[in-house]
Amino acid sequence: MSPARARLALLLLMPLALAACGSQVASRPDTAAVTATTSSSSQAATASAASASASASATAGSSVTATHGSYVDYAKYAANRDMYAAGKVVLFFHADWCPKCRETDANLTADPASIPAGLTIVKADFDSETDLRQKYGVTVQHTFVQVDNQGGQLAKWTGTFAGGDIAGKTV
Repeated sequence: MSPARARLALLLLMPLALAACGSQVASRPDTAAVTATTSSSSQAATASAASASASASATAGSSVTATHGSYVDYAKYAANRDMYAAGKVVLFFHADWCPKCRETDANLTADPASIPAGLTIVKADFDSETDLRQKYGVTVQHTFVQVDNQGGQLAKWTGTFAGGDIAGKTV
């Protein structure tokens, strides 16, 4: 596909992708999907205030400590999966153009202590990690997939915005 056609396809699909930011789907292998819509003006205000400073700060680089979990990028996680094997791991399919993704990213980077001990949240780029998206059947950004030590899917959902909320969805 030519670069011009790729850009045209992206422009045509962008409104559909942005509309998907407002949906929430929770599923586990043993349950049916549940769909709901969420919105919160206070969360949006928090994200807007924190977004500028959070993007310049240490996004996705801390490691698991005794007091809180960690938020790391996919490259760091993939380079040393064994380092995170003792706790729960949740892949966060993030897109820079997604307002809900930016809100979650801002919350996690602004307050790393909000991530419970033993939980690692892995920021995976929705646009570039296409093989990873395909592996877990991720079709919309702002999707979370809990994986086991072998990379098997344990749970999948969208719509959480903070470390404690993400931990609450894990199995």
